[in-house]
Amino acid sequence: MLAAYVEVALAANEVETARAAADELAQIAAGIDTPLLRAIADHVIGAVLLIEGDIRGGLVSLRAASSAWRELNAPYEAARAAVLIGLACRELGDEDSAELEFDRARSMFNTLGAPIDLARLEELSPTTPGAHGLSAREVEVLRLVAGGRSNRAIADDLSISEHTVARHMQNIFTKLSVSSRTSAAAFAFEHNLV
Repeated sequence: MLAAYVEVALAANEVETARAAADELAQIAAGIDTPLLRAIADHVIGAVLLIEGDIRGGLVSLRAASSAWRELNAPYEAARAAVLIGLACRELGDEDSAELEFDRARSMFNTLGAPIDLARLEELSPTTPGAHGLSAREVEVLRLVAGGRSNRAIADDLSISEHTVARHMQNIFTKLSVSSRTSAAAFAFEHNLV
């Protein structure tokens, strides 16, 4: 009940109340130390830290929660954590990572049939469908792949990390139903994306 209480307090902009409840939940989780309680505590602590303005601290807690939710096979909670991670990344000026997190959440919410969560996410990150369901950044990455660029070169060209390029590539493979860079490049040429 404390996690729900934190969410209600945050929605009512009662940050001190949310902080107290989150701290109490963290103490309980530390005492019992189960993966589920730790995930819940990390999630609410992360949400409170974001509201308090400690974006980096919130991001650490939320990434821990996201990892735990995936290990616990809790996709809805993982999607909710991805939304908050996306907001934190956006606040830190990392729009690429934010959009990757929002895409991850969008995919999970679609799979789960969660229209209310999808509508809220659409307010935060409106979809701008690009060619064949790819985002504008994914099309940009695909064009560079079709031009023979490595992940490292793409990262340098776009001023993003290689890890971000790899995540874009995973999304491209999934959205285009291909399994290799060569197939993705062929798709780009066949569909005039280069």
